[in-house]
Amino acid sequence: MTPTTIQLLGAILFAVAILHTFATKFFERLAHAGPRHAGLWHLLGEVEVVFGFWAMVLMLAFFAIEGSTPAIEYIESRNFTEPMFVFAIMVIAGTRPILNSASLIVSLVARGLPLGGSAGTYLTVLTLVPLLGSFITEPAAMTLAALILRDQFFTRGLSPRLMYATLGVLFVNISIGGTLTPFAAPPVLMVAAKWEWNTAFMLSTFGWKAAIAVVVNAAAATLLFRRELSALPPERRQGSGSPLVLTAVHVLFLVGVVVFAHHPALFLGLFLFFLGVAHAYTEHQDRLILKEGLLVAFFLAGLVVLGGQQQWWLQPLLMSMSSGAVFVGATVLTAFTDNAALTYLGSLVEGLSDDFKYALVAGAVTGGGLTIIANAPNPAGVSILKGSFADESVNPGGLVLAALAPTLVAAAAFVLL
Repeated sequence: MTPTTIQLLGAILFAVAILHTFATKFFERLAHAGPRHAGLWHLLGEVEVVFGFWAMVLMLAFFAIEGSTPAIEYIESRNFTEPMFVFAIMVIAGTRPILNSASLIVSLVARGLPLGGSAGTYLTVLTLVPLLGSFITEPAAMTLAALILRDQFFTRGLSPRLMYATLGVLFVNISIGGTLTPFAAPPVLMVAAKWEWNTAFMLSTFGWKAAIAVVVNAAAATLLFRRELSALPPERRQGSGSPLVLTAVHVLFLVGVVVFAHHPALFLGLFLFFLGVAHAYTEHQDRLILKEGLLVAFFLAGLVVLGGQQQWWLQPLLMSMSSGAVFVGATVLTAFTDNAALTYLGSLVEGLSDDFKYALVAGAVTGGGLTIIANAPNPAGVSILKGSFADESVNPGGLVLAALAPTLVAAAAFVLL
């Protein structure tokens, strides 16, 4: 298939955007070296801005080359439901009533584990919360896990090795932990309806294997860093509690947004109502993470725009693989694209074997922790946790290395079990 000018430009800009994510520290250094344009360099140093920025470059070129009508038609053909949903769920999940409730559950479970210091809390967060993502969706689970880890671990002087290892395990476990149901993980959601995958199928085919991998990954990290974690005394979340009624209302808002996750008119309406309630009871709220949510939404929207121009090369490459090779191919490709985009392309092809379908989805979720762009919730985790890292940024190479071992564990679970 011969690509059009826009498709070729889109592929080039997509590659540039990926390279840009690995060069954010370069722009931060430029900001310190040249104060005159420090604001611009700081902006380009924000990893959440990268794909949105290059998507705007693509659209400017689209308007210049094809004209306004085709450019507008292309934008209107894109589905921006996921970025809007991630924004809404991040803000609600990050509120004090929801976070206090999640922290309480984690604390109660951790107390029952025979582990010293903060090791029990650490193990519980990296195990329970990712699996909870199968019911409250992966973006909500990522938000809760990242906030608990930030408040109880990352702001308390952890070693860089432990912080990167935690990030790698968190991203991989969130990616595979949403496979117990057909609606929580974006790559599963893309194919579940068409391939008639229900909850019973997901549990029996993917879920139990994912659960084993989640536990192994979390336990291995806890064991590897047991001395540092055991020396860290448990810390209760700071801040006052929330009235039971207000907490229940927040939970209802969270559930409502999850239930109507594919209907933006409904979940955005609920979100606006939620903002009114949050403003009315500010004494029971911490700062809403609106900025972080908007940056993540901007990142994902840019990925939607740029990703829409990759089908011409990505789908033939994917479909040229055998069912045996597609697992490895999907795992690797996921690191450079979005795992939901891969499975969506697979859903467009008729007559795929059951083995091919399984390998495609298993590979897509397995590779979902390798990079920031591999899985939709990852930018949310980076946005919340990056302030604890050197230069307030996550090194993409460090993330790949940290996620490699947990990824291999997930791969072994899906292939061997």
